[in-house]
Amino acid sequence: MSYTRLRKRAAKRQGATSRSRAGATRKSSAGGKRVDSNVGINVGITHSSGNVFEDAGFPRDEARKLLIRSYLMSEIMALMESRQLTQARAATLFGVSQPRISDLMRGKIDLFSIDTLLAMLFRAGAHVLVKVQRKAA
Repeated sequence: MSYTRLRKRAAKRQGATSRSRAGATRKSSAGGKRVDSNVGINVGITHSSGNVFEDAGFPRDEARKLLIRSYLMSEIMALMESRQLTQARAATLFGVSQPRISDLMRGKIDLFSIDTLLAMLFRAGAHVLVKVQRKAA
């Protein structure tokens, strides 16, 4: 029997009580805070700066580059999905090897430069627009 079927059967055996206890957090009535149901402590909500990499502690310049790379990677994956490409066909279209496409699909962002991702999009016939905003003086 496959692993997926075993997991589905195990999930069916669990009752509603087990499922609710399995979750790490649940909403509390205490004004927007979450209570960790396993430990019973309050966990505050931190608002995002708009860049998940900056929020994770990367330096601002590096965080911006990572955000651009992640956006380009997601656009390549969306293009593959919309054209229903296999990894092998996508590799031919983008001019890279199939293992490179596998790395991209697994989100290995550190293996791709902005230039490489742009080149892949250009080979697929995508149009990329760059917008630069200056700070107000």
